[in-house]
Amino acid sequence: MSNSSDISMIAGIPTLNVGDFLNGDAEARNRFIQQLGAAYEGIGFAAIHGHGISDDLIERLYDQSKAFFGMPVETKQRHMRPETNNQRGYVAFGTEHAKDSAAADLKEFWQVGQPTPPVNGNPDEFPPNSDCAELPEFGPTAKQAFEALEDLGLVMLRAIALHLELPEGYFDEWVPGGTSILRAIHYPPITHEPESSVRSGQHEEINLITLLVGASASGLEVLRHDGAWIPVTALPEHIVVNVGDMLQRLTNHRLKSTTHRVVNPPREQWGSPRFSMPFFCHPRPEMRLDALPHLVPAGEEPKEGPISAGEYLHERLLEIGLAKR
Repeated sequence: MSNSSDISMIAGIPTLNVGDFLNGDAEARNRFIQQLGAAYEGIGFAAIHGHGISDDLIERLYDQSKAFFGMPVETKQRHMRPETNNQRGYVAFGTEHAKDSAAADLKEFWQVGQPTPPVNGNPDEFPPNSDCAELPEFGPTAKQAFEALEDLGLVMLRAIALHLELPEGYFDEWVPGGTSILRAIHYPPITHEPESSVRSGQHEEINLITLLVGASASGLEVLRHDGAWIPVTALPEHIVVNVGDMLQRLTNHRLKSTTHRVVNPPREQWGSPRFSMPFFCHPRPEMRLDALPHLVPAGEEPKEGPISAGEYLHERLLEIGLAKR
């Protein structure tokens, strides 16, 4: 029997051992489901350990990412893929901005999508991934990380399904072969007084859940319900997993997609870059995000209208500047 019944915290974010769900007895599994559900109905974030993703894989992916972002600008720009709505390859510094914000985020990134799209998938929604001839190990390493994080995301969604009194495999039909994205982000050193105090403006995630695999420096802050911004720095071997807007819509806002941001470091740390590696777990485009009927109180209307995952994703990509009308 697991003895990990106490919840530890990272700056107010619960930390849980997903091994209790994967390998524990019935009591340990149920405790994990209850604690995860409470976290997602509260602050919307949890830090997970015992996930089995190796430090070596993560370190290799970070090393490859740093090597890519260290290349000359003109070399990186050869890997831009605007025709994919910037969902593959290199996305240049200053392209993306938070919803309802005119200020561009202070970051550049590399996007990796589904390596095994569904047989009948729309090619516009599942473009092939980019190769980086300059770094032949970058693609294979990113593919390995994508597949490991997609598997972990599905484990988390199975626990969420049970918390919501759905069949454990509810999301199994939709997440494998979905439009998930692995994003390697580089926040360059700050070289002059920035117009904004944030490297990435306050926002909520678009997708079902996001898995954040560490970061090379602090800066992530989460907006607590009392209006306070709290810093979140994951401990080694932890992956921070938070609820996105798609899951919030599906659950009629029972699970919370919490506002967060990445702030600039103190002036004495402006010369240091920041790297991070989020995995945005998306379902297949045809999944409906209409509120689950049993989560809509009798006599009330759903908090948000009906829409498919594909429609919602395109709508949001337009809002943040990655897609063009």
